[in-house]
Amino acid sequence: MIRWLASLLLLAAAPAAAQMPHLKGDQLIVDGKPFLVLGGELGNSSASDRAWLEPHWPRLRAMHLNTVLAPVSWELIEPEEGGFDFATVDWLIADARANDLRLVLLWFGSWKNSMSTYVPAWVKRDARRFPRTIGPDGKAQEILSAFGAATRDADAGAFAALMRHLKQIDGDRHTVIMIQVENEIGFLPTAREHGPVADAAFAKFKGSEEAFTADAYARFTEAVTRAGKREYPLPMYVNGAQGRPGKLPGEYPSGGPLAHLLDIWRKAAPSIDFLAPDIYFPSFAGIVAGYARPGNPLFVPEANNAGDPRAAANAFGVIARHRGIGFSPFSIEAIDGADATKLAALYGLLDSMAPEILRAQSSDRILGFSPPVTFEGAVDDKPQVETLGGYRFTVSFVDPWTAKDKQVPAEHGGMILWLGGEDYLIAGSGITVTAESADGKGQAGLDRVEEGAFVEGRWIPGRVLNGDQTHQGRHVRLPPDTQGVQRVRLYRYG
Repeated sequence: MIRWLASLLLLAAAPAAAQMPHLKGDQLIVDGKPFLVLGGELGNSSASDRAWLEPHWPRLRAMHLNTVLAPVSWELIEPEEGGFDFATVDWLIADARANDLRLVLLWFGSWKNSMSTYVPAWVKRDARRFPRTIGPDGKAQEILSAFGAATRDADAGAFAALMRHLKQIDGDRHTVIMIQVENEIGFLPTAREHGPVADAAFAKFKGSEEAFTADAYARFTEAVTRAGKREYPLPMYVNGAQGRPGKLPGEYPSGGPLAHLLDIWRKAAPSIDFLAPDIYFPSFAGIVAGYARPGNPLFVPEANNAGDPRAAANAFGVIARHRGIGFSPFSIEAIDGADATKLAALYGLLDSMAPEILRAQSSDRILGFSPPVTFEGAVDDKPQVETLGGYRFTVSFVDPWTAKDKQVPAEHGGMILWLGGEDYLIAGSGITVTAESADGKGQAGLDRVEEGAFVEGRWIPGRVLNGDQTHQGRHVRLPPDTQGVQRVRLYRYG
């Protein structure tokens, strides 16, 4: 306890630029300040060729990203056992810095999407030392066993070498702000692996096959994470591939870092800072809610494929409703045209408002709104009601001034930030907001509504919207197909 307190005091006293990225409560702290990740994840092979990726960096920055999630694979950094080559890591960091972008590095070690295809050839070719799992047919699979001690130690050694190298080249700059350990761990096509060692371990285990798998993967990942954190303790998380409703373990990646297995992972892998969902299903909000638990900061590293038309609605849910630390679509380098323009509008708004968002998150003065969607795609666009700062707000997702066949309510969403007193910021797209007094005393009216923008942290007002644009004081409206923010002052009368 004394050592922990001493470390905390040293961290508090250190200059902001010298503090390594860390988590404080449910927020990510970078260079001494809360940081909101406006991210995009590269395709799996995009970070293996500097020349191929080079023309994409300026495009990513133009879309107002502040962070790129980039894979680092074991096979590329340790092509020969004990011989490390960090060239891909070095140029990733150099090019991110040149474009004023941060990085989250994704460690593709023993497993990537349940399989073991990113390990070095010297691991692939030595099945005796690095045992494979056994399938239902008794044949070996291209999946490394979670019970292979040599595999665990080799993976942990490579990961430790990576973190040691990062500390040496980036420990004073903090281009790299977080690390993902492994990628979409989970067993397929059955609930657990088989083989003599795994079968013997399961015979002694008290619990289901999926719990057994989760415990095994978490313990393996804990060893890797702990080795890395001894070298350079950046925030570290694991990401989980989600299962379809009604499917059994093994029909989805069994034992992965899923919401219903969070307690198992926490117990067996305490060095992991949080579990994160990768989401490609329409039921985005429901999946996110499962991970929004105390002590598990919310981050969505793969928020569907880049270009998802619901990205804005989903981002408001993550960042505002659940006070998440960030949002990141997959294969970010692949989008252009209208898709890139829409994401740039969203990220431009969030980037300009980031200081206000982060303050509101930390003081519980923010609400987020988006229509929930089922796995089958059914949209619940009923108005949502929440209370903040003495007023009860009703948010509608069907724009009253746009023909119904010209709008898609599932893509609408926004947030409300309370600035104190009777002042609020309302931001988003395709939402209409009304207010009433939460205590029922008097009527709520719109004293003043300004559209505007934040420029370098300062509110720059535009038009005053106290007439037709507010329907003669009846509501605040943010029209579809554009991202905007309005500053609102309420008052009571009657």
